[in-house]
Amino acid sequence: MPLLTLSQRLSLFLDRPGFPWKKLVIGFSIGQYIFESLLSLRQYQVLSRTKPPQALEAEVTQEVFDKSQAYGRAKAKFGFVSNLYSLATNIGIYQFDLLPKLWTITGSWLASYAPERFSGEISHSILFFFTFNFISQILSLPTTYYSTFVLEEKFGFNKQTRTLFFTDLLKSQGLMIALGTPILAGFLKIIQSTGTQFFYYLWVFAVLVQVFGITVFPIFIQPLFNKLSPLESGELRDRVEKLATKLKFPLTELYTIDGSKRSAHSNAYFFGLPWKKQIVIYDTLIEKSEPSEIEAVLGHELGHWSLSHTTKLLGIAQAHLFYVFALFSVFIHNNSLYNSFGFYDSHPIMIGFILFSEALAPMDTVIRFLMNILSRKFEFEADKFALDLGYKKELARSLIKLQIENLSTMDADWLYASYHYSHPILSERLKALNWDNMKKTDGARADVKLNSEGKVVRASDREL
Repeated sequence: MPLLTLSQRLSLFLDRPGFPWKKLVIGFSIGQYIFESLLSLRQYQVLSRTKPPQALEAEVTQEVFDKSQAYGRAKAKFGFVSNLYSLATNIGIYQFDLLPKLWTITGSWLASYAPERFSGEISHSILFFFTFNFISQILSLPTTYYSTFVLEEKFGFNKQTRTLFFTDLLKSQGLMIALGTPILAGFLKIIQSTGTQFFYYLWVFAVLVQVFGITVFPIFIQPLFNKLSPLESGELRDRVEKLATKLKFPLTELYTIDGSKRSAHSNAYFFGLPWKKQIVIYDTLIEKSEPSEIEAVLGHELGHWSLSHTTKLLGIAQAHLFYVFALFSVFIHNNSLYNSFGFYDSHPIMIGFILFSEALAPMDTVIRFLMNILSRKFEFEADKFALDLGYKKELARSLIKLQIENLSTMDADWLYASYHYSHPILSERLKALNWDNMKKTDGARADVKLNSEGKVVRASDREL
């Protein structure tokens, strides 16, 4: 059966008068909140345990484990409240038809204050989108502020000042307007101009936007928020450049980033076009880790590149994007979808895409679950890649240090982890690295652990 016939039949089936789109969207949102809350309750029980998992008993002190558990419980409690707040906000927006009301209000603003040439759907959609986004930012501000200045600060991670916090918000909004306006205008113009097969052209446009973003991010966007400085000459730079040369990684720039001005969390990453890559290392990671341990972390990260994980994930993302745009072509003229949410007289493309995204949420949840499974598989493979490069105890020690410094969860309920985690937990990674046997082979001491500052101590807590 031709694809167009299938599309038409699906469109007719979903566009039946009185189809309860609003009830389905709200019902799924409530069901998802209940399901995720039950998973969080299962995880909270794990976070209430008083002893570390067996695989980590010899690696971390009781002090570190207790602090990690307390941090995890605090985030879980906050998650219950913030997710409920978000659910109530979304239900309120849809139940009281705030979207059509806001569409009408922004339309009246254009009619009253904008020149005649800005009276079309594209200008109206852009004004609506940024107004709606601004309102969303205001509504989410209490939870974002609490997370940063109460929760993260309580456990010593927040390094932001309130001035920096609000400056970042203003910069983000300014960037969204500057970059979002032409992108959104292009998105709408393509749909208006290319007929029923718009999704092909829209997908190509989206790919070009992504390439543009990768190109301009390090030059114009990143410097607005963080200072990138060339990594100083020395042992670490020599190690990284030697590793990149060994793996034929197209390294063009090697930076350190001042992540410490916002958070005490540590990280390292690479990005860029296929022929021009940059490695960025957080100053917090350099401060708290040995050069050999940072090299091991980068061995893992470059393993993702060497094993084509980044290419595979990019390919999957593009396929998913094409699928979303193609499916949107079925929904774009769905009268029952618009009517269900209060749009009776007009069917704006932007509104259609927002409502379509809400209707697609159940499928996206399944895709996210499957992507997490794939991501965890890739993480194990990248660990194995670093291990094969010769980073044995360095990789394991770096993972343990990062776990301690970030107070990451040391144990997890299997169902919660399957649904939420894109990375395996530490005990799983150490087991896959055969860390216990590695310690015996290398003559590692059984009474050596790491304390909350990442320093080596004996079981007696005396620093070495």
